[in-house]
Amino acid sequence: QVHLVESGGGLVQPGGSLRLSCAASRSVVMINHSGWYRQAPGKERELVATITNGGTTNYNDSVKGRFTISRDNAKKTVYLQMNSLKPEDTAVYYCNAAATLVEGDIAYEKTIWGQGTQVTVSS
Repeated sequence: QVHLVESGGGLVQPGGSLRLSCAASRSVVMINHSGWYRQAPGKERELVATITNGGTTNYNDSVKGRFTISRDNAKKTVYLQMNSLKPEDTAVYYCNAAATLVEGDIAYEKTIWGQGTQVTVSS
């Protein structure tokens, strides 16, 4: 079952911008701590940015000042605004969340991942 769905990826020229969205399914009652990760070909998956329930953010040094993570709790959606994109930002971007889910009458905590969205920065 897919609990998180990313969108907004694509091909963009260096210096351009993209906005990624990560929407939670109906089975997700609440997104707690959440973040964006990325994985480039032949490389390990790395943390890009995180955001807590209270809105505290943390960024990988390589994206500070260029990327902004935000969230809309009412929409159960997390965003990643990416500006001044560079070729080295090319990767599959994944949304991650520590979430509260519900199945019938049962609520439980689980770490969930989206399926990823491709971002390619190239001229």
